[in-house]
Amino acid sequence: MSQRIAVVDASLGDTPAEANLRRELDADVTVFKASDGDLPPSVSSPDWRFDGVVISGSQAAVYDDREWIHELTDWFRRVHEADVPVLGICWGHQFVAQALGGRVVDMLEYELGYESISRLGEDRLFDGLPTEFVSFETHSDRVAEVPPGATTLARNDVGVQAFRVGSAYGIQFHPEYDRQTAEWVTEGKDLPDERIQAVLDGINDENVATAREAKRVFDNFHAIVAGHQPVRSRV
Repeated sequence: MSQRIAVVDASLGDTPAEANLRRELDADVTVFKASDGDLPPSVSSPDWRFDGVVISGSQAAVYDDREWIHELTDWFRRVHEADVPVLGICWGHQFVAQALGGRVVDMLEYELGYESISRLGEDRLFDGLPTEFVSFETHSDRVAEVPPGATTLARNDVGVQAFRVGSAYGIQFHPEYDRQTAEWVTEGKDLPDERIQAVLDGINDENVATAREAKRVFDNFHAIVAGHQPVRSRV
């Protein structure tokens, strides 16, 4: 039977987030536009039917004082307590860290474009990926401290690029991005023209092809969900 995945779309307005994740997730996907106040059902509700959760990127900051972020935090903590596998991407990575006691800070600059990422140790999320791989980055906040009990799984010169705590994963990079999304995000940044053009020049056939390797994390997440045996009761 196909896995049932709840996608929490935290992006603001009309973005490619939903389409990108639907394309990459080989599952029965239900999307909830969290930034519009649409949250998945409580994990203890009879309406809960999901095997895993994926949380998208966003133009917001996780530390913004927004009602939907507060509500999503309460919801996510119950999901984590119920030991449901979760994959947070970019904003989702930072959100998972903050919600579970980590610390997210403003970098005062953008990490933008195709960047090299280094794995640390072994984890099923990165099975089949080399020690060094490339993926697209677009963020101006970073995880300064991972949550208590978390294991850092990847880093680069900017900071933490992946971690795991219990059954929840965070990845700072965007393996779901296609070329069009990378260009769209870059062109929308309020940065000097020279910086924008340099990033656009890097969105070339070679880097796009190399970055496809990082998409393996989606297959690996499906394998994690398929083999998952919860160790805690749902709350």
